[in-house]
Amino acid sequence: MRLNIACIEGDGIGPEIVTEAKKILDKVASVYGHEITYTNILMGGASIDVHGVPLTEDAVAAAKAADAVLMGSIGGDTTTSPWYKLPPNLRPEAGLLAIRKALNLFANLRPAVLYDELADACPLKKEISSAGFDMMIMRELTGGLYFGERHTTEENGVRKAVDTLTYDENEIRRITIKGFEIAMKRKKKVTSVDKANVLDSSRLWRKVVEEVAADYPEVTLEHMLVDNCAMQLVKNPGQFDVILTENMFGDILSDEASMVTGSIGMLASASLNDTKFGLYEPSHGSAPDIAGKGIANPIATILSAAMMLRFSFDLDREADAVERAVKNVLKKGYRTIDIMSEGCTQVGCKEMGDLLTDEIN
Repeated sequence: MRLNIACIEGDGIGPEIVTEAKKILDKVASVYGHEITYTNILMGGASIDVHGVPLTEDAVAAAKAADAVLMGSIGGDTTTSPWYKLPPNLRPEAGLLAIRKALNLFANLRPAVLYDELADACPLKKEISSAGFDMMIMRELTGGLYFGERHTTEENGVRKAVDTLTYDENEIRRITIKGFEIAMKRKKKVTSVDKANVLDSSRLWRKVVEEVAADYPEVTLEHMLVDNCAMQLVKNPGQFDVILTENMFGDILSDEASMVTGSIGMLASASLNDTKFGLYEPSHGSAPDIAGKGIANPIATILSAAMMLRFSFDLDREADAVERAVKNVLKKGYRTIDIMSEGCTQVGCKEMGDLLTDEIN
């Protein structure tokens, strides 16, 4: 297969971690008989330095022409970088919002996996963490409260703010279909999270989810109220496979799920549209304080590349090989500084990439 991948190295540690992810992808292509073409795109601070804006129309066009986008991290030190003296619409993060909109990326995927080798980093009790967990948070990304009409007024001397939560059935259906498709690649269970005991939007959400579920008889569907889900994530995270939810609930729950893994440097993410196209990036930031020191953890970006193989190219065997390589290297005791523990061998960003590459054969 020919893979046409657009690469956004971004800022801070972005170029370092994307380099290691490309190294892995090249090894996968060599072992499994694929051909990869990379197109480099500037975005964020790197684009500001060259073009004066965080994202150009040419960059968007190049992204649209690719099969998928692999991205590092965007942004810099908000207190010292000249990028943050610019108006908000010209700052690095504005490029990320703009490309999500331009590419119609409505489905955000954030896996939360607790590796056996990193169980000590989990903040939960050992009797909970020892069971492990591997879940996927599916968050609707372009609707709901964050994108509804809003205004602030003053009535009789009292300030009043209004935010509107709106979803139509088409917005709910497309994210639900994505959720069930991904569940079919996993353990075939979907937990749809809402607040249907209070909100009309959640009651519609639940109805549409049930309609879609009828087309996926192999997948087990359960409904859970968001407050209960927040509790269950710390009480029994192993019960979840795919958590499907709306924008604000997903924003909160995905952060909670990421923290119970104990290490944000291990967390991948993807944002998909209604085709196989997706933008894949680590969940962590650009870490400008360690940029250029060679100590960044590239695993989140490499696992994001594995998600790209699985969801944009349907190369499950190749994605499995990358994920297996991560497990094997951790099992052998190699760690970057952010996940270092007693008795392990500390390695840098490039060395970790080399070790993972060697595992794919």
